[in-house]
Amino acid sequence: MYELNKERFGEFLAEHRREMGYTQKELAAKLFVSDKAVSKWERGAGMPDISLLIPLADILGVTVTELLEGRRIEKASPMNAEQVENLVKRALTLSEEHPEAARMRKKRHGLIFVTAAAMAFLELLLLLATVYTFQEGVESSLFLFEALSMLFGGYFWVGIKEKLPAYYDENKISAYSDGIFRMNLTGVRLNNSNWPHIVRAGRIWSVGSMVGLPVLTLAGRWLAPGFWSSAGPFILLLLFLGGLFLPVYAAAKRYTLTNKVRPPRRGMR
Repeated sequence: MYELNKERFGEFLAEHRREMGYTQKELAAKLFVSDKAVSKWERGAGMPDISLLIPLADILGVTVTELLEGRRIEKASPMNAEQVENLVKRALTLSEEHPEAARMRKKRHGLIFVTAAAMAFLELLLLLATVYTFQEGVESSLFLFEALSMLFGGYFWVGIKEKLPAYYDENKISAYSDGIFRMNLTGVRLNNSNWPHIVRAGRIWSVGSMVGLPVLTLAGRWLAPGFWSSAGPFILLLLFLGGLFLPVYAAAKRYTLTNKVRPPRRGMR
């Protein structure tokens, strides 16, 4: 009943993007999304997240109302209360997700995590059965890193909230807290533009750490046992911490909405 007309939205978006002189890639860069996402919007195959409506309207030089309606609205033609109510309800549907789709996505994420954890467990057993002892695993912190990777991996893949509360978009907040999980990215503003990319970086790190550290340890013990005995613990620590914080910081910095909107070109409305 309140669904937006995706085709009309896409046509309006494409028309005004071209009027402003932007390519799909340039518009995507300003919104910190992929050009494939912009292409989907213009083809009517998808809609932007509700948090992108205001910056998108500013970039195109239109109002949010015109963007949602998919047409120019004359200033002399005010909307009545019912029209405004319907428009707000249609806008709110952009942030809604069908419960079944959310369950399927979480199930898929859980399967990825369980598969990676099982592979890591088998790799540790192979290490213990060939070139490693339990004591070495404790002293090198490999077992600790694997346990932490599985703990945080379970959170990143299954437990983490994929959308931040609205006040993150309205304030400069660099810390996130959810139960025992804490994240403080000093100098970075967390918001719903960079949060999905932060979560993705955390997921990639957890799988890479779980599966990669045992393989690296096995290779190091076989190829350079003397070197690995002395340098291995430091290398594991460097990869474990650097593999998490560097990509997370990079994602947070890259996708933070800090770009100013370019003013309309002369001669264009």
